[in-house]
Amino acid sequence: MADEATRKAVSQIPLLKTHAGPRDRALWPQRLKEEYQALIRFVEQNKAADNDWFRLESNADGTRWTGTCWYIHELLRYEFRLEFDIPVTYPDTAPEVAVPELDGKTAKMYRGGKICLTEHFAPLWARNAPRFGLAHLMALGLGPWLAVEIPDLISKGIVVHKEGQCNRQRVVQKD
Repeated sequence: MADEATRKAVSQIPLLKTHAGPRDRALWPQRLKEEYQALIRFVEQNKAADNDWFRLESNADGTRWTGTCWYIHELLRYEFRLEFDIPVTYPDTAPEVAVPELDGKTAKMYRGGKICLTEHFAPLWARNAPRFGLAHLMALGLGPWLAVEIPDLISKGIVVHKEGQCNRQRVVQKD
């Protein structure tokens, strides 16, 4: 079960209306517009809550997405590349998010760095398709995965902070 803060955050992400995937040339642009609007809303809401944790961008036709995500642990920022392709059966099928640099470092990951979302997220997506979109994927898929896996990988010494990263990577605690 999601905690109350997660429920509140997700309830503020707009549900999508257009049931179209990349093969639907007529309706895909409208769906893509809705995706961007939901992502913008989710990022704005995260920034307002001082919980900014990812950046995404797509190719021109919206079928390939890349970006970065980060997790703050003990005042240190751990940053990772992320990528995913929109499946041809989207929005009925959720995209498979990959974090390539963590490939092979955790059991909750498939070949190629694709994170395991089948147990908890896939049934949720199936119940809510086509209303869920990429913002929901980030909020209910990648976000919780990072929150569970990254601290565990750090505690095992599998993921270590890159000391050479610029000073902005050090998080300053607010009073």
